[in-house]
Amino acid sequence: MANSDDSSEIAWIRPIKRGILPLENFHIPKSLKKVIRRGIYDIRINYAFEEVISSCAQKTQDRPNTWINPTIQKLYVDLFHMGYAHSIEAWKEKKLVGGLYGISLGAIFFGESMFSRMDNASKICLTHLVEHLKKRQFLLLDTQFITNHLRQFGTIEISHNKYARILQNALKHSEVSFANH
Repeated sequence: MANSDDSSEIAWIRPIKRGILPLENFHIPKSLKKVIRRGIYDIRINYAFEEVISSCAQKTQDRPNTWINPTIQKLYVDLFHMGYAHSIEAWKEKKLVGGLYGISLGAIFFGESMFSRMDNASKICLTHLVEHLKKRQFLLLDTQFITNHLRQFGTIEISHNKYARILQNALKHSEVSFANH
């Protein structure tokens, strides 16, 4: 993580309390279920990864700073080309309107960032991500931190020691693949 988008340094962050989303506890709020049923967005996987990370890095009125600098963007694009980084994208009328990206290793997905240009677009991407992870027998979605946005979906905080045990187990599952077959 960078201190800002113009920072040349990258820092490693290890939260004392880790935010995780146990897939079996995933909760979709009723109001979002109604939006999902309307089928407003076309959801794609790994279609425009570079555009997703670039959109996540953009400053907005609600987010005047970003931790995603050009170095981080390049590294994640490299990880995407190696098959480790992935994106879930919401499209409307051939325009990218929301998305998220992260890293998959073993049976764990590390969510990195999300953005939304239209109501509920990133939330709907999250629901599709969880569905995708469950189908492929992932064990966990690592959110790193807890936000009010993520708390509504069932995100919890655990100690670093408990997280380390879960991570160690999830990384053993090399047979699990994010690939969209």
